[in-house]
Amino acid sequence: MSERLRPRDLAILAAESPTTPMHNATVEIFDPGTSGFDHDRLVQLIADRIAFVPRYRQRLQLVPGRLANPAWVDDENFDLGYHVRRSALPRPGSMDQLRELVARIASRPLDRSRPLWECYFVEGLEHGHVALLAKSHQILVDGRETVDIGQVLLDTSADRSTLGHDDDWRPRRTAGPVAAALNAVTDSLERPSTVWMTTRANAEALGRRATASSARVAEVAHALSGRGPVHSTPVHRKLSQQRRFVTVHTELADYRAIREVHGGTVNDVILATLAGGLRGWLMTRAESMAGLKAIKAFVPMSVIDDELEATSLGSQVTGHLVNLPISEPSPVVRLHQVSYDLKAHRDNGRNVSARRLAGIAGFAPTTFHALGSRLAAAELRHGFHLSITNVPGPQFPLYADGARMLESYPVHPLLPDHPLAIGVTSYDGGVFYGITADRDAVPDADTIGQCVLESLEELKDSASDTRPRAPRGRKGAGTRARTQKAGRR
Repeated sequence: MSERLRPRDLAILAAESPTTPMHNATVEIFDPGTSGFDHDRLVQLIADRIAFVPRYRQRLQLVPGRLANPAWVDDENFDLGYHVRRSALPRPGSMDQLRELVARIASRPLDRSRPLWECYFVEGLEHGHVALLAKSHQILVDGRETVDIGQVLLDTSADRSTLGHDDDWRPRRTAGPVAAALNAVTDSLERPSTVWMTTRANAEALGRRATASSARVAEVAHALSGRGPVHSTPVHRKLSQQRRFVTVHTELADYRAIREVHGGTVNDVILATLAGGLRGWLMTRAESMAGLKAIKAFVPMSVIDDELEATSLGSQVTGHLVNLPISEPSPVVRLHQVSYDLKAHRDNGRNVSARRLAGIAGFAPTTFHALGSRLAAAELRHGFHLSITNVPGPQFPLYADGARMLESYPVHPLLPDHPLAIGVTSYDGGVFYGITADRDAVPDADTIGQCVLESLEELKDSASDTRPRAPRGRKGAGTRARTQKAGRR
C-alpha cells in the first residue's frame, strides 16, 4: 500500500508557485586531488547510495476527484541520468560565476511528474575544484521517512567503499487513474485516518484559494489607487521568479574566541553577527525603515521532546522567534541581547548540544536545513521577517568518492513576500553562510555578505585586547574584511 501525503505536505505543495519554488539546495565545493572524482563517478556514487533514500526513486500520483491525498509511488521510468546532471564554468571559474549558476538553478521549480530532486556536477572552478549542487523538494525530505540525499553521499575517509548498490531494484507497478481511485476508496474504508486527512486537506485547499483570491483583490485595489503594499519593507517585498545567492566563508575559531570573552554560545555569536550584518546592509539603503527597530527571525532549533513528531535523527526540530536588534549600534550589546533572547531555549532542558548534532551519522546539516525550512513554511503565521537556520556539522574532513569537501553552503527557499532567507553550516573549522535573496527585491544582496564580514570584524575587535582598535566607519571595516577574506583563500 502506497503512503499518502500528509496535510502538512499538501500545504507545502499548495504554497508553491512560480515565485516560491519550495525546494532546498546545498552547494558543496570539493578538491578532487588524485581521486579522479568526476561526473561519471558521481553517478556511480549516487547509484550506490540511493537505496538508503528509496523515496528519491518515487514520484507523486494524484487521485482523481480528490478522493484521497496524493500517494508516493515508484517511478516506472526512473532515469538516474536525468537527475544527475553535468555543468561547467568557463575555466578558471570564479565563486561569483558559481553563485550566479546556483541562483539560476535554484530559481527553477522541480518537475512534479518525476522524483522531486536534481543534482548538478559543476566543473571548471579555479584551483581545479568542482562543486555539487543538490536540490530536493521540501515534501521529499521530512526527516522521518527520508533524509536528504546529501547526508548519505559523504564518508569520513578518502577510501572508496560500496554500501548499498542494488542492481536488482525494480519499480513496483503503478496503478492507473481508475485503480488509484479504487485504492483511495479502499483506504478510506480500511483506515479512518485517510478520510480525516482527505477532508482536512480539501478544506484547507478551499481556504487557501479563498485567501489567495482576497490577496489578489487587495493587490488590484492598491494598484488602482496608486498605493504600494502596506507592509513593504526591505525584508517584506513581493517576489519575482528569480533569485540571487551570496556565500560568506568565515572561521569557527573567531566565533569561539568571541564566545570565550563575552559568554553565550557560538550560535549566539553567529546570530549577533547576522544582526550586525543586516543593520549595516539596511543603513546603506536610502529608504524608510517604517519604524523597523528589530528584525524578527524564525530560528529552527533541535530539541528532545516526546510530544513532537519523531525523526530518524534522534531529535526533533522546533522554532524560536529571535529579535535581531538592528537599531543597536554596539556589537557587544547586540550579542548580549541575542544571547538573552535565546536563554529561555537553553534553560528549558530540551535543547540538543552542537556536539551531539555534529556527531550524527553522515552529513546531517543538509537534512536539518531542509527540516528547518519546512518548519518555517508551516509557521509563517507568526509574522517573522526572515528564517535563519544554523546547523553544526562535523569538525573533520569528509569525502565524496575520495574527493575532499572544502566548503558547504545551504541554499534556502524563499517564503511568500519574504525576499531573504539565510542558512549557516559549520564544518571542518569553517562557518559557511548561504544567503538566498530575491533578484529584484534585493538587488544589493552582495552588500549583505560584505556587511556580515564587517559585523564579525566588529565582534572580533571587541573581544581582543592586543589588536589595535579597528577604524570606525564602513570604509575601514570593509577594507579589513576584504583583506582577511583574501588571506584565507
